[in-house]
Amino acid sequence: MTELLDYATASPLTNLNGIDPTVSSSTPTEVLEICRWASTLVIQPHDAKVLGLPAERFGENQIRQANRLIAALLELDPAPFDLARDPSRRVIGTCRHFAVLSCALLRYRGIASRVRCGFATYFQPGQGVDHWVTEYRDDTHDRWVRINSEIISQDILENPEDLGAGEFLSGGEAWAAYREGRIDPATFGVYGTQNWGPAEIRGNAVKDLAALNKFEMLPWDEWGRMTASYDDATGPDYDELIDAIAAACIRDDTAEIIDLYALEELRVPAELLL
Repeated sequence: MTELLDYATASPLTNLNGIDPTVSSSTPTEVLEICRWASTLVIQPHDAKVLGLPAERFGENQIRQANRLIAALLELDPAPFDLARDPSRRVIGTCRHFAVLSCALLRYRGIASRVRCGFATYFQPGQGVDHWVTEYRDDTHDRWVRINSEIISQDILENPEDLGAGEFLSGGEAWAAYREGRIDPATFGVYGTQNWGPAEIRGNAVKDLAALNKFEMLPWDEWGRMTASYDDATGPDYDELIDAIAAACIRDDTAEIIDLYALEELRVPAELLL
């Protein structure tokens, strides 16, 4: 029998091992408060450059593990996280780091949560921008709620704490929409780069599958045939595999999600988990 995934417990990349219990125990207990808290712990590279932060700090966005991110934060400023943290004392990271820290803190409080990799449609008109968010299980209404911690205190969206249909597409949802002719793949990709099109959607579908298996990778991590796909060197068989990933993730079929991830080319290599 396939073992189901427990999203209320830590993963290898969202555990808080080694963190002083007095730090982790100060984590709020309510979902929105946890995510608002997480929103004050990360600063985007662009904003860090505006502040003139030293070049050696920009390697912080390469940190995968939540406990190492928190250790880096404490090294910058050992003050409790429930105190206002100056932006210069936040860890430099991407939307993925906001999502991973939110997920780690939610799981620390025993709240079922997951990181999702896909595309946001609310940053640039007419575009699906590579993005990561968190979602948590609302048992009262029997649904997963998608929440964007990065912008939770901003005016970009009316309800960033409960993303509406179409505001964020997971990698699999974007792939299905492309295959069904509902979106133009050329409008989906990484803002500020030339990386747009079907390959970016394929990559995010694979990364979302990994995240649903509790392996929340960096946005630029590549494995399996991902690199070949980015080089436009894969064929129909790989697209059919992405079809299967998209279908399983959209149905949220845990058994299929686990079985697909067991395929060697879809499983994250051990060296990327360091």
